Amino acid sequence: MTSMIDLRDGRRVAVEEWGAPSGSPVLLLHGTPGSRLGPVPRPLVLYQLGIRLITFDRPGYGRSDRMPGRRVADVAADVLEIADALGLERFGVLGRSGGGPHALACAALLPERTTRAAVLVGLAPSEADGLDWFADMTESNVDAYQAARTDGIEVMARLRPMADRIRADPAQLVTSLYDELTQSDRRIVADAGIRRQLIENYAEAVRDSADGWFDDLRAFATSWGFEPDHIERPIMLWHGADDTFSPVGHSRWLGEHIPSSVVIVERGSAHFGALNVVPDMLRWLAGP
Repeated sequence: MTSMIDLRDGRRVAVEEWGAPSGSPVLLLHGTPGSRLGPVPRPLVLYQLGIRLITFDRPGYGRSDRMPGRRVADVAADVLEIADALGLERFGVLGRSGGGPHALACAALLPERTTRAAVLVGLAPSEADGLDWFADMTESNVDAYQAARTDGIEVMARLRPMADRIRADPAQLVTSLYDELTQSDRRIVADAGIRRQLIENYAEAVRDSADGWFDDLRAFATSWGFEPDHIERPIMLWHGADDTFSPVGHSRWLGEHIPSSVVIVERGSAHFGALNVVPDMLRWLAGP
């Protein structure tokens, strides 16, 4: 069941809970574009792991009100209010793809509430010193991020018709990505259950507009509002070696700049391989 939480600034945020109600709380921060609907592990897996999984739509996605001009750092205030509303004193944070920078924001800015954070196929800051940010990145993402850095009007002109097509045919985004997927990612996306979750996820992300998608791209292409090297909470960074949507160099850079981090690079895996390791990351997040 979706619940709506009223935030102090007047916005409302849509929240979903999965798994064991009395389990270890973990907030899962969705990708770009994405929503609170997943993909998430099956309920039985979450119960076996003893996980109370909480997901929510970032501003402008799904049923959550937009926050124009938001930075990555702004997610921490929303997470704090969600945690307070749900009675969560301490919690783990898991971010996949576009959720990765937001998970790091929680670890950096909510150190007294965040126990651990795991980032799967995440991004490094756009101003990361010594990192060729676009190296090995698929052309469509390079074009989108470069445009987001310079011309918001151009980005919205691209995203609005894409969102319209997704609403008309939610499966088309998954289909359109196919040519850019590695063989390992194609095998994962071919799974009927994962494909269904991805379609539901993308459809909900743009149910009303492309605003959340646009605001994510702008947030990644500008200053995050915090420094990763100030993070002290334990951080796990996982990346598929063949990822071209958010290349592995991003996690390697983060690993070099976050003293408390561990980096795992899996050969033969790519972007959607992150879905297979979510249970392992949840187990680590719930650990002592």
